[in-house]
Amino acid sequence: MKRRIRQPTSPRRGRPSGQRPGERPSGVRPRPAFGRGPRPEIGGWDHVAAWYDRLVGDEGSDYHQKVILPVVLRLLDPRPAERFLDLCCGQGVLARILLERGAGSVLAVDASPGLIAAARRRGPADRRVRYEVRDARRLDDLADGSCDAAACVMAVQDLEGVDDLFRSMARSLKENGRAVIVMMHPCFRIPRQSSWGWDDEKKTQYRRIERYASPMTVPIATHPGREPDEHTMFHHRPLADYLNALGRAGLAVVACEEPLTHREPPPGPRAKGLKRAGEEIPVFLAFKAMRLPGCSPRSSEVMKRGG
Repeated sequence: MKRRIRQPTSPRRGRPSGQRPGERPSGVRPRPAFGRGPRPEIGGWDHVAAWYDRLVGDEGSDYHQKVILPVVLRLLDPRPAERFLDLCCGQGVLARILLERGAGSVLAVDASPGLIAAARRRGPADRRVRYEVRDARRLDDLADGSCDAAACVMAVQDLEGVDDLFRSMARSLKENGRAVIVMMHPCFRIPRQSSWGWDDEKKTQYRRIERYASPMTVPIATHPGREPDEHTMFHHRPLADYLNALGRAGLAVVACEEPLTHREPPPGPRAKGLKRAGEEIPVFLAFKAMRLPGCSPRSSEVMKRGG
């Protein structure tokens, strides 16, 4: 007999397999919601910036340290003296690592003044890093084609306008420049539309997916039970939407990883089935793309015409 396990949605991308409930691993960054209207471009995230800064700290959550950042660094392949762009940088966890790896310069942008202030406060005071309050989708003069590599880590699903985001990334890169994007896995992690279930007959845990193909925006409580009116928004898109948006931006995907949870299930009669699910059903999706010679982001007008 199959029995669905109903579980609450936890803040900021729950806890993946190994964490039983929820859809977002704790400590992975959310973005704020503003009812059902458009989200302000700059500064609208500051009402949760202090909380998120305390949660993630200097080095990131355990998911950052054990899963996300190792994947980012493997795909990004940072080399000494290179120029990097860190989009939606938060309090600068990745930027600090890139400095430690010998980066020539790091441009780190975020729409939250509070998080940019936290990044500067946490340091180091290094002239190679520049923190800017800027909407990652509208870099304007900052997107000057001078970067060797760019990253957007665990923020794509927090933003509307993924085409604008990828075009900003592409315009910032040199030809053959590298781009790394890490997100919740859109096939398996859809807030309110995916959940864990347990099959008593097979003694295994499975993932139930109720909706996938339709893009949707899902409000998620930042502090469930404590501040019911404070939400973030999760923008779900099917996998094809990301691949097509990257192509329209002139970015060609050259590598992909689907990271699994690092957490072990609790001991008990279901441990074997839970462990198998954790080893088979990914939590995250990571792309490495390149701005190939001759490829350039298509303008909004060309996209509207279907060119």
